[in-house]
Amino acid sequence: MKIFKTFAAFMVFLVFPTASYGNIYRHVDKNGVVHYTNRKPAGKKWKLVTREFDKGSRKGPTVPKQKCPTCDVIPATDTSPERFSRYDHWIREASSLYKIPVPLIKAVIKAESDFDPRVVSYKGAKGLMQIMPEVQIDMGIKRVFDPRDNILGGTRLLRYLANIFKGDMILTIAGYHAGPNAVKKYRGIPPYASTKAYVPTVIRYYHFFKKQMEKNSSR
Repeated sequence: MKIFKTFAAFMVFLVFPTASYGNIYRHVDKNGVVHYTNRKPAGKKWKLVTREFDKGSRKGPTVPKQKCPTCDVIPATDTSPERFSRYDHWIREASSLYKIPVPLIKAVIKAESDFDPRVVSYKGAKGLMQIMPEVQIDMGIKRVFDPRDNILGGTRLLRYLANIFKGDMILTIAGYHAGPNAVKKYRGIPPYASTKAYVPTVIRYYHFFKKQMEKNSSR
């Protein structure tokens, strides 16, 4: 996925629509394939399912259990509550630089590494935002285990994907997990079990962190 050379050409700062990215809609087509979007579509076939992704938000986000052989080579071991705010300064920096919502960056970090910068996946993804070796090169990340470098690089990738998919959060998240070519090929969330589980997981975390930010700002 050689995207770093073409990245500059896509640096049009599209911002996720503030009026729509809080709601998620679902539609099951005639083949039984489930489609999601954060933009309100026309027609009665699409149903608002925001609450589906918001379950458990009162208790905080949880990491779904996974079985080997997809176990992380170096799993997350940091269970301290402080980990959820430990990297906020760099997350805000990345958000401001690349115009990606803070709750989305935190949701991806939660889903990818549970806020532990030492995690290495069985596929070789590393750090907070689980950067693959080819993405590390394409995004110009010099120190992949450095939290700031990892967050900036991962958010840079989110920005690139958001530009490709015109600010569609669902497709951006799917592209982060499965790659943009797979999303283009299937014209939506690819039919991979892991990606179909990943997208709603990130959306659920996104809503949790979004509510947390709103609660903190109202104090």
